[in-house]
This record gives sequence, C-alpha cells and structure tokens, in this order.
Amino acid sequence: MADFCRQCGASLTRDEVGLTKKLINRGAVEYLCYRCMAERFEVTVEELRRKVEEFREMGCTLFE
Repeated sequence: MADFCRQCGASLTRDEVGLTKKLINRGAVEYLCYRCMAERFEVTVEELRRKVEEFREMGCTLFE
C-alpha cells in the first residue's frame, strides 16, 4: 500500500485507511495515521485500535 498520512507523511496500514473512511469520509482519498487521527478526535491511539477491532467484529468490510 502506497498511502501516506496527509498530516505527517507516515506510511499507512490498511486499518488506518479504513478508519479514516469509517470516521471521516467514506469517499476519502487522503488519509490519517493513528497518531494524527487520535489528535484530531482527542482520543488515544489504543482507543482507535480497539474501535477497529469492534468494527471488524461487527463485519465492517473496511477492516477485512
């Protein structure tokens, strides 16, 4: 995957891309890493990772 965080330039995982689409905009073409997303939503990176697992368990196709 050749996507990078639009704020800090960090290389992104599929989960970070999926979480950006889930929480910000399903049609997003620019994404945020966990750290920058955590700052934006004023939560911890661990809380975001737990949400990804919750979405995955719910069957969300963004996190396959």
